[in-house]
Amino acid sequence: MLLKFGVKDFFDDREFKNLSQHTLTSYHDILNQFLNFCNEIEVVNIQDITQNTVKKYLMYCKNELHNNPTSINHKLNRINAFLNYMVEIEVLNKNPAKKIQRLKEDIRIDVFTDYHINQMLNYYRRIKYREKAFYAYRDYTIILTFLSTGMRLSELCSLKWQDIDFQSKTVSIYSTKSRRSETIPVTEKLIKELSSYKVYCQQVFEELNENIFTNRSNTHLTPNAVQNVFKRLSKIMNFRDVRLSPHTFRHTFCQRCIQAGMSTFAVQRLMRHSSISVTEKYAAMWGNDLRDQNDKFNPLNTLEV
Repeated sequence: MLLKFGVKDFFDDREFKNLSQHTLTSYHDILNQFLNFCNEIEVVNIQDITQNTVKKYLMYCKNELHNNPTSINHKLNRINAFLNYMVEIEVLNKNPAKKIQRLKEDIRIDVFTDYHINQMLNYYRRIKYREKAFYAYRDYTIILTFLSTGMRLSELCSLKWQDIDFQSKTVSIYSTKSRRSETIPVTEKLIKELSSYKVYCQQVFEELNENIFTNRSNTHLTPNAVQNVFKRLSKIMNFRDVRLSPHTFRHTFCQRCIQAGMSTFAVQRLMRHSSISVTEKYAAMWGNDLRDQNDKFNPLNTLEV
């Protein structure tokens, strides 16, 4: 079978299985890139793909595209899924990439310090008081919402006023990943900030948009628009030691919860991780220092010796 037809059949199968749009896009991007690479080296039939073909592609991703080990492992996972499907429909007898080992990942997850957070918030505070600019009020509230809930970018952009229960202090978050809504508690501070922002929007616009975060034309703020907000802010802040992105806020929320001693189960619920093993990975990375734990809980602390 021609590789291009096999890839198309695989896409059709993934869509039939009703995968999320995020996952479908990931498969499309990676497998189309793999298809183009194979065409370049004149591998056009699925049966001609060898372990070496896949290794060459991964080396291309490493050396030419400068992908990090995490990205390369992600691409290997997608290719394995495709080749396993080819085995399933009996185009291949076995998956040629099955024995390729994943690269060792040097995991470094960026988080914001108090300094970073204060610098960003103070920047928007100055603009709010000096220029009364709409974007300053909005972006200030976006940062507080990210920090206080650990929301994903897509979740924040789909947030509507009806999702906020100001009385019970909860927010209903629709996850594009799991494609279901989950309700989590939010702090009194965030409720007050969102209430103030709502009043401000009612004063600025003739009619309140159902979406909480909009542009100056009062239309829905897209994930790409929010990404651009933080790209501009990144140039202004010029932080050298951390990546200024929406996902860094999510990691910061997770880190602060874990280091404050919140249970892994509670962190999983608030982060809306599909598996507690994901949360445990972060807990292992950011858990309280062993020496601190020993100093705090050692049995000798309660004995007179």
